[in-house]
Amino acid sequence: MRIHREGRSFLILFLIVLALVTSLVYSFLPVWVWALVSTVGVIKFLFFLQFFRNPKPNLASGENLIIAPANGKVVVIEKALENEYFKDERLQISIFMSPFDVHVNRNPISGILKYFKYHPGKYLVAWHPKSSTENERTTLVVQKNNGIEVLLRQIAGAVARRIKWYVKEGDSVEQGNEFGFIKFGSRVDLFLPVNTEVKTKIGEKTVAGETVIAKLLS
Repeated sequence: MRIHREGRSFLILFLIVLALVTSLVYSFLPVWVWALVSTVGVIKFLFFLQFFRNPKPNLASGENLIIAPANGKVVVIEKALENEYFKDERLQISIFMSPFDVHVNRNPISGILKYFKYHPGKYLVAWHPKSSTENERTTLVVQKNNGIEVLLRQIAGAVARRIKWYVKEGDSVEQGNEFGFIKFGSRVDLFLPVNTEVKTKIGEKTVAGETVIAKLLS
């Protein structure tokens, strides 16, 4: 199992702490307490291990295809007003990432990162209507070589407390490559031109870098 770089030091530290705690419990408390603490610790470690897994995707590609930026479930497909960058109506597609999903975020298209901004904020549940505008989040806009722009928004949820990104304004990004990571449950919004052809549906499970969710109409 491949482990994402965001989880390696965390998992090592967790194992060290677990070993110390279980050793102390074994030395000073009854065996049944040691067994309980050890079992809970191993279950937590296995949870963190699956959370930070980073399977290699079978990358999809296509000049006008929008590839899913996250693993999760499609929860929103609707026209919405995007007030931060476009300031007009766009087609919004949102993917909810549960704590059991892979949390690597991947570029949905290739192009130039024209805009990036980090917003500190609240930690409302990821499906809350105001999470897109009030939660901790990042906004990224990628411009294709034909001038079409696509906006992505990483949104922290009630459990997620740290958004990571690996890009900056002016970078050239490639479809399917990593651009970020969100720890412990979250959401990714996409804002596309309103005439975009939708290739997904509410409730569909997506795989970052693999699932085609829309097609741009040039």
